[in-house]
Amino acid sequence: MVEGRCHCGKVRIELDTAPTEVKECNCSICRRYGVLWAYYSPKQVRVTESAPTHTYQWDDRDLFFHRCSDCGCVTHWRAVDSTYDRMGVNARLLAPEVLAAAPITHFDGASMGRPTF
Repeated sequence: MVEGRCHCGKVRIELDTAPTEVKECNCSICRRYGVLWAYYSPKQVRVTESAPTHTYQWDDRDLFFHRCSDCGCVTHWRAVDSTYDRMGVNARLLAPEVLAAAPITHFDGASMGRPTF
């Protein structure tokens, strides 16, 4: 198991396995968030919140971006369609040694207009 936390620790994410790669997207929202995404099935992720997350939707409104309501760190995204078997976890919340072991793949979401997750 691998664990990540927001800055204040009120949102904790547990992953079944460490990411084997992370994606850096340059689309308008990912660039502003400064995130590196690790992708998982929601069945492989447990999110524990001692403070509720705030959500944000953009573009075609098919994703909920979650952030800690206290410290503001972006923690993860989930699809609006609960049958979609993929979610993104902000890998920058993981320990530096876990993140350092995962190669970074660059994705040109800015040219596509939006990321393809």
